[in-house]
Amino acid sequence: MQASTHLIKGNLEVKISKRRDLPCFREFKERKSTLTRNLCIRRGSICSGLTSGAVSMGAELARARDNVETVARSLIKFRSVKAQASGGDVEDLAPINPHETSTGTVLPFVGVACLGAILFGYHLGVVNGALDYLSKDLGIAQNAVMQGWVVSTLLAAAAVGSFTGGALADKFGRTRTFQLDAIPLIIGAVLTAIAQNVQTMIIGRLLAGIGIGITSAIVPLYISEISPTDIRGALGSVNQLFICIGILAALVAGLPLSRSPVWWRGMFGLAVIPSILLALGMTYSPESPRWLFQQGKISEAEKSIGTLYGKERVPEVMYELRTAGQGSTEPEAGWIDLFSKRYWKVVSVGAALFFFQQFAGINAVVYYSTAVFRSAGIASDVAASALVGASNVFGTVIASSLMDRQGRKSLLIRSFSGMGASMLLLSLSFTWKVLAPYSGILAVVGTVLYVLSFSLGAGPVPALLLPEIFASRIRAKAVALSLCMHWISNFVIGLYFLSVVDRN
Repeated sequence: MQASTHLIKGNLEVKISKRRDLPCFREFKERKSTLTRNLCIRRGSICSGLTSGAVSMGAELARARDNVETVARSLIKFRSVKAQASGGDVEDLAPINPHETSTGTVLPFVGVACLGAILFGYHLGVVNGALDYLSKDLGIAQNAVMQGWVVSTLLAAAAVGSFTGGALADKFGRTRTFQLDAIPLIIGAVLTAIAQNVQTMIIGRLLAGIGIGITSAIVPLYISEISPTDIRGALGSVNQLFICIGILAALVAGLPLSRSPVWWRGMFGLAVIPSILLALGMTYSPESPRWLFQQGKISEAEKSIGTLYGKERVPEVMYELRTAGQGSTEPEAGWIDLFSKRYWKVVSVGAALFFFQQFAGINAVVYYSTAVFRSAGIASDVAASALVGASNVFGTVIASSLMDRQGRKSLLIRSFSGMGASMLLLSLSFTWKVLAPYSGILAVVGTVLYVLSFSLGAGPVPALLLPEIFASRIRAKAVALSLCMHWISNFVIGLYFLSVVDRN
């Protein structure tokens, strides 16, 4: 009687024939089960792996054992990732998974891209401490509506920028789009710094808003496309971390305002520096290998891979990109396809993530925490806001270590729960008379806990999750639509929050 065991990897097959009366047959039957194919769901994709145990076959099966080990090594080296994307699209995600020694080569280019994230956060937070001072200089100190427009003009323009960012990146490439994006960022920073009237200030904020809207689309895209798979989640959260660092930098930059009221102009002007560094840094940064491959620029893609991961990784990564290209033959979807029966549910999830992220109130804190702390009787209102910014950075650092261990859904649930509890504490500090003597300190504690809860999940998860839940044919447009929801919600909050506060 004869039994056969098949170990398959692609077209590789090892067939081991054996007879019942062989003395090693029983041992092989027990140990062969240690070679199994495991499926693990991670970051929305299904990663295929192979676990193997030592196989001792005896003299008659020595050759078969060697073949088994060869297959195992091949599987580990050339494993590919299959993803069940939204709407039934099955595609190869082709993980770029170079050796650990090449990770250090990727990090400098991630750092250059994160200058865009810093600018994103800086332009969001710079009005927090500067708003009162620029309002006096520009003659709008008593006009809460116009102050709201100074804040929210940036956000309306960012919505436009987020829509165009993906299209520009697809047309011109990731690095060239970064360089083009530096133009409105630089001009916008200069105009806001030298503004002598509110009209010039608003024009500057419009240009800066277009710039940060584009960065909001292309920074996470570029990072995800050059990052090794095993640290992609952590590097994805680095984008949110540097946004928080940008916000913190803006809040810290406002500390001299109490001694020098005209320093608000310097605060806006400082944004020129990272804008220039971003343009220069992208001159020396490699283009996304995935984009180059999609454009048919094979030799340039190989050169980029060599720069990012080393020349020895070129054949493997090119193989993975080719595999990914064979995964889906459908053409890119149009805008109307996003609302088809096939995709509308997952597109709604992406838009809802940013809707709830923004209407949970985070950017009301980012823009107006100094004014809120001042109304609560905090003497060092700008310093308190800087403390809030520091807690945001701290929480984001913690989130980067939890992202791939705790899972996206778990972090979101805990984050929104913590935000709700913190806002309850903050509201009670203003409404309960028994807590009136402690309202100042409770306002700071509640706000710090709120921002900390936000940074642990609601902040970094949505931007990281979007590319993972959308099929490749709708990804660019679905991400742009979700980011547009982010900016529209942000705009509404920035425009009306101060007016609502003044009426109460």
